[in-house]
Amino acid sequence: MPDLPTEPIAALQNIKGIDFPSDVRYRQILVTGPPGAGKSTLITRLGGWSEEGYLDLAKKHWWRSEILSVRPRRFTGMPFQGLGDAVTVFDAEFYDRDPIPAIDFDRIQLPPRKRFFFNVDWYRRYVFEFLLPPAELVFQRRAERAQHSTHLVDKQLSREICTVQHEAFLRLAEHLHRKGFRVYLREMIENPPRRFVDPQALP
Repeated sequence: MPDLPTEPIAALQNIKGIDFPSDVRYRQILVTGPPGAGKSTLITRLGGWSEEGYLDLAKKHWWRSEILSVRPRRFTGMPFQGLGDAVTVFDAEFYDRDPIPAIDFDRIQLPPRKRFFFNVDWYRRYVFEFLLPPAELVFQRRAERAQHSTHLVDKQLSREICTVQHEAFLRLAEHLHRKGFRVYLREMIENPPRRFVDPQALP
């Protein structure tokens, strides 16, 4: 469960049968989430480019990366405590550790705030969609997929790994929201998106 409460987004638009926030343009969206979440399926249904993309959030000026001009799905590289380089949640350096390391939020690079009219507002330019089905469902999907040996990430598969990967992306979503990025969550492609609610905004 997230530390912050969430609520459904009231104002929606429907793009090719999928609900999105009404104030979001398709080219703003960065789809991310753990392996098996359904990122490729979502992008394919939208008619986008479903190939891999790697975004290292610990890298200086990641927000200027050329790969962000296309908006494919992202395998997000995150800095973890005790690991020198950012890794993905399916890298052996991440899940071979005991205990599995927590995200090192202090090493996540943040863009500068918009100060002048002609500056880019990086916090409004991108919108992060976190596709986060229940970890147990992801495990079942990936276990079935593993029988066909189509994805290398399924070679080392367990319920624990799926749970830890889900948790890592959920904590990242909360962190980016707290830092001012536009973030929303979706459990399944067919489900409407939800947003975080800051405690002080609750009635």
